[in-house]
Amino acid sequence: MAEAASLKSDDVLATAGAWKKAGKGVALATVVTTWGSSPRPVGSQLAVSDRQEMEGSVSGGCIEGAVVLEAQKVIADGKPRLLDFGVTNEQAWEVGLACGGKVQVFVERLD
Repeated sequence: MAEAASLKSDDVLATAGAWKKAGKGVALATVVTTWGSSPRPVGSQLAVSDRQEMEGSVSGGCIEGAVVLEAQKVIADGKPRLLDFGVTNEQAWEVGLACGGKVQVFVERLD
């Protein structure tokens, strides 16, 4: 299983490299911290191009959309960002999620 995860990460990096080589702006988002329930483990990556192409995943759901929006800003201004997403167990039940959790995602532009 670890080998499969490694191959997926390699695919994300290869795609990001190909986009960059093709002259596209590219940002790479990486899960750096998780606590509680998290759909993707630390090290999961998402590549985003300035043409709104995506490869990989850092969470799925609404967090992924927010990461893509921030990635577009990172591509534009070159300033890396540490994104912090979290929900308490109580809030999780209110919004219909099974359990709470926290995830931090670091987003950087590939130059």
